[in-house]
Amino acid sequence: MWGSMLLALATGLIIGVIFQSLKIPSPAPPFLGLLGLLGMFLGQNAVPWIKTLLNH
Repeated sequence: MWGSMLLALATGLIIGVIFQSLKIPSPAPPFLGLLGLLGMFLGQNAVPWIKTLLNH
């Protein structure tokens, strides 16, 4: 799991550097994009947690 997260972070950093170097505008507002990613992360982690609670 950590390997995937580090790969995603590294990829995001590389793409960010490329976008900034080429003066390409970000495809999404940075703050809203981060909130969306946070929501996706929390949603993905909430499902197993809720299943565990319901099974006990």
